[in-house]
Amino acid sequence: MLALTISDLIATDDPVEVVERKGLGHPDTICDALAETLSRNLCRIYQQRFGRIHHHNVDKALLCAGRSTPAFGGGSVDAPINIYLAGRATSLFGDEVIPIEDIAIEGSRSWLQANLHALDVDRHVRIHALVQPGSQDLRDLFSRNDRTPLANDTSFGTGYAPASALERLVLAVERHINGRDRSDDHPAWGEDVKVMGVRHGRAVHLTVACAMIDRYVSHVNDYLAEKSALRELVQELAQRHGFHECEVGINTADADHSGMVFLTVTGTSAEAGDDGQVGRGNRVNGLITPCRPMSLEAAAGKNPVTHIGKIYNVVAQRIAEAIVRRVPGVDAANCLMVSRIGDPVNRPSVLHLKVATHKELAVSDVRQQVASVAEDHLNRLPGLIDEFVDGTMAVF
Repeated sequence: MLALTISDLIATDDPVEVVERKGLGHPDTICDALAETLSRNLCRIYQQRFGRIHHHNVDKALLCAGRSTPAFGGGSVDAPINIYLAGRATSLFGDEVIPIEDIAIEGSRSWLQANLHALDVDRHVRIHALVQPGSQDLRDLFSRNDRTPLANDTSFGTGYAPASALERLVLAVERHINGRDRSDDHPAWGEDVKVMGVRHGRAVHLTVACAMIDRYVSHVNDYLAEKSALRELVQELAQRHGFHECEVGINTADADHSGMVFLTVTGTSAEAGDDGQVGRGNRVNGLITPCRPMSLEAAAGKNPVTHIGKIYNVVAQRIAEAIVRRVPGVDAANCLMVSRIGDPVNRPSVLHLKVATHKELAVSDVRQQVASVAEDHLNRLPGLIDEFVDGTMAVF
């Protein structure tokens, strides 16, 4: 029997809200992306060769920044970025060897080439694959998944809905900046973009950090022009999202007149200024939201069959969103799911839902519909695996 509880969510207008997103080229996001790419590629290889996904958790990655000398008109990378991919994966099945190191390195190189337009993967990056076989007990637990997958960890996942106006804006700003044609539309804007949104009552402040690429700006005046264009874009997006009075700061640590500015060779601070690690960036909804329920689990790189740290965070978010969308009279929902290692993945030990309803409705009035939505998502868990493997489900 499903251990489901439903209670009231007290919806209040908090006077302070903080929302952050780390963009595509942020060192933490790079680590998340490479870990998830490795997991996805392993899943595909396992399915192609053996007809099923085998045990793996490759959710450990570390980026150690290199050294660079950026300069207006073009500088140099003096020491490469080092990326270390670690974790556990099945590398031998029967007599067949799975080339984990090759899969890890080639997948990482492909992602970097496709997503960081000023980075030269051959010259600027060194990738080290340190993946080893998993422990016997966890491999055995995974192998017992012939019918219903069994949780390989005791952990939890959280989700909430709906997104606030500020959350939608912060997400839209980074996605719009990095969603442009980066080779032709403001190529000076690097992919290392971080957006911090702060709301005090109705007053909203957006601070955007964007690594500018030196070869596309020949003088500090060119740099300032790029900052100005970026500020105009962000202010326009704020207007579209209903924030007509939004203070926008771009690269606010710059000392413009002395030339001390956020200038890079590659478009990412990973070349010199900042290291990265899996799990330190965005949650599965693409945001960092300290004012909301949030798990510290790193979803990227965990296997999509049994690892609760990935599965429950995605499912909890989807359940909350579906409740708000499908149950009339529900204004907001929070979802908390807890697993117990060895139990079926589709039967959490705790599934607690909080819902905020219209004034004329009590939680008891919508209990059956809310429970039905949750049960429906648990029954559809096997289909989630395909979304992870084919890349339609992003987790960072």
